[in-house]
Amino acid sequence: MKVLIIGAHGKVGHLLIGELQSNNIDFVAGLRSQEQINAYQANNIPTQFIDLTASLEDIGKSIKDSGADVIVFSAGAGGAGYDLTMEIDLDGAIKTMIASEALGIKRYVMVSSIFSDDRSKWAASGIKPYMIAKHYADEHLRGTNLDYTILHPGALNNDDSVGKIDVLDPEKAGSIPRVDVAKSLAAIITNPHTIKKEYTIISGDTDINSAFN
Repeated sequence: MKVLIIGAHGKVGHLLIGELQSNNIDFVAGLRSQEQINAYQANNIPTQFIDLTASLEDIGKSIKDSGADVIVFSAGAGGAGYDLTMEIDLDGAIKTMIASEALGIKRYVMVSSIFSDDRSKWAASGIKPYMIAKHYADEHLRGTNLDYTILHPGALNNDDSVGKIDVLDPEKAGSIPRVDVAKSLAAIITNPHTIKKEYTIISGDTDINSAFN
C-alpha cells in the first residue's frame, strides 16, 4: 500500500503525514508548488507535484508517477474565492477520480464536510461555495467504481487530540480537532469495512481505532 495525500500542505493533510509515519504506512505528499516540495524534501518527506488546476492528462500523469494505490483527497482552495473553490474543490477533485479510475487505482478516501448534503445548512455555514463544491464532488464519487470512503468531519479546530470520536447521524452537529480527523483517516485507509461508506464525525466517546469497525 502506498498513499498519495492530495493536499498534503493543508492542515489535515500535513497532520496525516505524521499519522501515516507513526503507523508505518508508505505515502507520498502531493503538493502544488516547488517551494512546498523543497520544504518537505528537506524533512525527508517523499513528494509528488500535482496541480489540480492542470489538465486531466497532467493530473493523471502526476498520480501515476506517485506510484500510489490509495488516494486521500484533502485539498482545498482554502477560501481563496468562489472561482478557485469550484476549480479545486470540485473540478480538481473530480479529475483525480477520473484519473484514478483510468489508472486502475481503486481505493479513494475523500475529506468532505458535515452538512455537505443538507442544502438548508449551506447559507448559514459562511462557506456556501465550499459546501456546494463538496456536495457535487461527493455525488460524483458515489457514482464511480472506486472503493471510496467519504469522511464528513464537524467544525474543525486546532485543539489537541481527544483520540475519541462519535459517528453521528448526519443531522447532528459538533466539532473535532484536525489531528483527530487525520487519525480517523489513517484508521479508515487500512480498514476494508469502510469501503462504500460515509461517516460524519465529531469529538466523542469512542476510540478512533474501533470507531469504524
